[in-house]
Amino acid sequence: MPSLELYVGYWCPFCLKVLRFMDAHGIELVQRDVDVPENRAFLVEHGGKYQVPCLFIDGKALYESDDIIAYLGKLFG
Repeated sequence: MPSLELYVGYWCPFCLKVLRFMDAHGIELVQRDVDVPENRAFLVEHGGKYQVPCLFIDGKALYESDDIIAYLGKLFG
C-alpha cells in the first residue's frame, strides 16, 4: 500500500467532492488542512503549487479531483 496524504481546503468544492467520494466508499486517509500554515508551505514546497485537492502518493503530488477519485477508486475498488 502506498503512503497517501490528502491536502485539502474544507472550503473548496473540489476537495469536498473527493471527501464525499471517500466517505461513500469507506476510504480513510491522512488529511492535511491547507489553512494550517505548515501544511500550506509543505504543499507548495513539495507539490510545486498551491492547489487543492492534492493527493501525495509516496511523496509525489497528484492534483485534480477527478484524477484523485479515479486513483482511489482503482486502489480501493
